[in-house]
Amino acid sequence: MWWVRRAVVAAGGTAGQGPRPPRLALAGRLVTALPGIVLTLAVFFLHLAETGPLRQLGLLLFDGYQRAAPRPYEPAPVRIVDIDDATIARLGQWPWPRLEVARLTAMLAEAGAAAVAFDIVFAEPDRTSPARVASVLAANPDARGDFTEVRRLADHDAIFASALRAAPAVLGFFLTREPGAQPPARPAGFAIGGSTPATIPAYAGTIGPLANLAGSAAGAGFLTMTGDRDGIVRRAPLLARVGDTIVPSLSLEALRVAQQAGAIAIRASDGSGEYGARGGASVVGIKVGGFEVPTDAGGELWMHYTAPVAARLVPAWKLMQGQLSEAERRDLFEGHVVFVGTGAQGLRDLVSTPVRARELGVMVHAQAVEQMILGRFLVRPDWAAGAERALLLLFGIGLALLLPRLGALPSGSIGGLATAAILALSWLAFRRWGLLLDPVGPVLAAGGSYVAVTAASFWREERRRAYIRTAFDRYLSPELVEQIAADPGRLELGGEERDMTVMFLDVRGFSRLSEKMGPRDVIAFLVEFLTPMTDILLAHRATIDKYIGDAILAFWNAPLDDPDHVENAARATLAMVARLAELNARKAGGPGPWPGEVRIGIGLNTGTCCVGNIGSAQRLNYSLIGDTVNLASRIEGQTKTYGVTIAIGAETAGRLPGFALLELDRLRVVGRDRPVTIFALLGPPEMAAGAEFRALVDVQAAMLQSYRAQRWEDASAQLDLLAELAPGFGLETLVALYRSRIQRLSRNPPGEGWDGVADAETK
Repeated sequence: MWWVRRAVVAAGGTAGQGPRPPRLALAGRLVTALPGIVLTLAVFFLHLAETGPLRQLGLLLFDGYQRAAPRPYEPAPVRIVDIDDATIARLGQWPWPRLEVARLTAMLAEAGAAAVAFDIVFAEPDRTSPARVASVLAANPDARGDFTEVRRLADHDAIFASALRAAPAVLGFFLTREPGAQPPARPAGFAIGGSTPATIPAYAGTIGPLANLAGSAAGAGFLTMTGDRDGIVRRAPLLARVGDTIVPSLSLEALRVAQQAGAIAIRASDGSGEYGARGGASVVGIKVGGFEVPTDAGGELWMHYTAPVAARLVPAWKLMQGQLSEAERRDLFEGHVVFVGTGAQGLRDLVSTPVRARELGVMVHAQAVEQMILGRFLVRPDWAAGAERALLLLFGIGLALLLPRLGALPSGSIGGLATAAILALSWLAFRRWGLLLDPVGPVLAAGGSYVAVTAASFWREERRRAYIRTAFDRYLSPELVEQIAADPGRLELGGEERDMTVMFLDVRGFSRLSEKMGPRDVIAFLVEFLTPMTDILLAHRATIDKYIGDAILAFWNAPLDDPDHVENAARATLAMVARLAELNARKAGGPGPWPGEVRIGIGLNTGTCCVGNIGSAQRLNYSLIGDTVNLASRIEGQTKTYGVTIAIGAETAGRLPGFALLELDRLRVVGRDRPVTIFALLGPPEMAAGAEFRALVDVQAAMLQSYRAQRWEDASAQLDLLAELAPGFGLETLVALYRSRIQRLSRNPPGEGWDGVADAETK
């Protein structure tokens, strides 16, 4: 046995001992943990570099948070006057004459709006101004006169400029990266605490309103929102830089004008004692009037969107066609920041947000002002990235070191709990404190480390198992080799006790059948016979113990648990009988090695068996032993005596309620003193429900009662009734057996001490 001990010791176990988890030396554990450590460091450096894919995963997770818990709407002094489809239908197509826009501006100013911010760029002169209209009319060949009176009418842009001067108006402009664009108008200045932040997005110029309009407005702010790489606007830009000039967004400028504030204060990282972005100072926050706004390094406000709220929107036609009373106008607009935007089809400026795939751009400006007024902010604190990287290293490297010591399941449980805790903390921080803590890096590090170390451990285990297979293949069965390779500690003699169902199957008269065939034909026949029988057994969860020539020994409920092992065994044997009938019908008398009509006998018995690696020190076999096994063999032998195909023991019969069972006899089998009751398994529950089968059971029971009571005439009469039913169930041999017994016993009665038990004459 030197080869067994040497192979088992090399695999981490000792022959004759139970299962023992392998313990790697420190160096071995470090080698196994190395892939997890390397992968964790790779994720760490990706996080440090703020790469696109890793950052995008975090942003998508934050989007999910917003969809799950959008910001609850709270009434705030912010409104949107929407030039929607209904307004266009009532007031005419856009662009309107500036007279109409001036009237709208004046009405909002009269209603007490604190600021009127246009999400519209008035970059071109009004084509409907009188002088322009007069020039168009004069060019008409049929025109009469020079339209002097028309030309003397006031210019529409001048009228609009006058309305702007009389209102707290803010005009919009676009940012462009194309050189040569006009410089921005800057009604208000900026005060910077610290160095000028280099992180503010830079542009080459602007596309703004007409000069007379820009000069008449109280403020101007940019409308440009680029969104992230996937086009989703998660942050509202509040600042931009055009050359050396810092300009505000429409939302920020509208809030300044509404408060009649002076300069906007920018707090830079090097002027606040906080961590700044690499490469220079970055924006930390903005103060506009009485409001302080936390931003990211580029001066962007993290948006926390609400679900759609109808209270924010007022259709422009209701205001301009007098559908709102003065009191209603005051209630809607007095003291409010009012944005004027175009929501009509073909005019609308649509953006994607985490909450809605198609949202009005003016809505982003409006919600940004709401957040600044209400103080409802989402913040990604300056310590967030450092904390995420620390957790990333802790969980990734920690799990890599734990796996070789604890194993996959405990480490996976720890990793799963840690991942759940990280995700829960991130969600709680978002919901309760408005903090954006990205769990993606730590989760990826932990998951990647687990996968990498598990894969490395699996590879090492496969190498060990390959060594064991090479060492044992020549000496042991393949099944046992696989068990030993999976757990070397299982190489021991003995087994375990289990409640099992055992089956013996034998081909009737195989010796006589094989006389007609040569050795090759015998083998070919066995292959054709045993293959479908084995398929059926395996399909019904049986374990094939061995083939004994033409016989099969199989069992259920080991090595895997099978709570339905009795029923599975019964259905398997019935299926085998049916399959054999098909084979006989198709092959008997035809070409090939099938020797005429083949018949089988099957014995089933249920009880306690000892199952496991049984054998000698030189060779083991996974098999079973016990009285249950011996009795199953004896029961199979009695199928010839009683002329049935499937015979089963009393314990098996007691666990098959509903199946078509017929009691055969009580007898003492060879080698056993205690008598047993045996039954014939004739069919499935569908057969048992039939009236003819119930009549068969009743007659057989009455016959056996009379037989055991030595009432020979009654038994003979009942046997005559049984003989009428027997052909339908193939029980002619059973009827002939009892008829012979009754005749013999009636001539030579056994006496009062007779128990009705027959003695089996053969195995």
